[in-house]
Amino acid sequence: MRRLFRVLRNTVISLLLLYAALFVFTKVIHYPEPIAAIKLGLAPASKTPTLMPWHVIDPAAKPIAIPVASEKMPAEIMYKGTSLAFNQFLKQTDSNAFIVFRNGVMTYEWYKDGVTQSTQLPSYSVAKTMTSIMIGQLIAQGKIKESDKFVTYFPELKAGTSFDLVTIKQLLDMQAGVGVSDNYPSGPSGWGVAIAQMYASTDVDWFLKNNRKMAFEPGSKSEYRSVDTQMLGMIIKKVTGKKVADYFSQNVWQPAGAKYPATWNVDRIGGTEKTFCCFNASGIDYARIGMLFLNGGYAGPNKIIDKAWLNRLTTPVTTLDRNWGYGAQVWHPYPNTSLMLGLHGQFVFINPESRTVIVKLSDNPTDSDHESDTAKALLEISNLKN
Repeated sequence: MRRLFRVLRNTVISLLLLYAALFVFTKVIHYPEPIAAIKLGLAPASKTPTLMPWHVIDPAAKPIAIPVASEKMPAEIMYKGTSLAFNQFLKQTDSNAFIVFRNGVMTYEWYKDGVTQSTQLPSYSVAKTMTSIMIGQLIAQGKIKESDKFVTYFPELKAGTSFDLVTIKQLLDMQAGVGVSDNYPSGPSGWGVAIAQMYASTDVDWFLKNNRKMAFEPGSKSEYRSVDTQMLGMIIKKVTGKKVADYFSQNVWQPAGAKYPATWNVDRIGGTEKTFCCFNASGIDYARIGMLFLNGGYAGPNKIIDKAWLNRLTTPVTTLDRNWGYGAQVWHPYPNTSLMLGLHGQFVFINPESRTVIVKLSDNPTDSDHESDTAKALLEISNLKN
């Protein structure tokens, strides 16, 4: 009995010492404490918004009313070469919300059990487009230019390398070349490198200061890198002198007539928004942002996106993954379509020809290969005649 007690005691002491060592290590690299990091690594996409600190984005005092009509979804939908019943398509693609707007009218609204209209669901890289909308506003106001260099706003981060040549335009079009890989690990095992460290970081400014090596020369090629968008967010914060969440609330979310509050996850309370990801909102309010693309940048009488910037958002300038067009933090999977796309299956699909916006928010596994097939299904639905 005494021997068992000693074994248990020594095991507990060893675990406590290991945890203490990990705790100190995570502090050194500006990471959440070990248990919090593991929870974040293992949680499904829809559960991550409250696992990191956040800033609140206030909705409109008087939300813009959304007309509602009824539309039946197709009985069958093609997905990965197989015809699926529509409800099976939703299930197989781990959907949490599926919403269709046509001509500004919400014609279809579906939520998984436990999810409601007001549930905040994460956007992951859909947040990149939100960031670009704010950049466009600052350009329209003459406060910044696409030709401006990042280090013009952060001279303390000059590296004496081609990092110092990176421009806002290159950041917008994923052509900056900053060497932070976008390969997410599965689970917590690899959460100490590249994009995963930036995602979990408790000090994003520290992260960038220590990750200024270049993977390629600015403007020499295109490669999807979330660090580009994070740098854009840092510029927004610096130029406006406000939290990104506060600026977004006052200049995008409220004028768009958002019904529900949103949140933007940050490295720490009062710190820096993770503008490459981590924006969380209700499905119908994501659709409101999509409608801006169809309504000339307006929500009711409120002009949110300048005409020139709307053209920038809807015009591909390069080709990235899946051979899709890309420009200004927006994907273009098919001619004359725009897509805000996020990890784990977050879609805001915009088809101007049918004046349709489809929002699909999901819990796809990290390593799933679904984007092309899901986009095809959304294109098919957007082209339905009603």
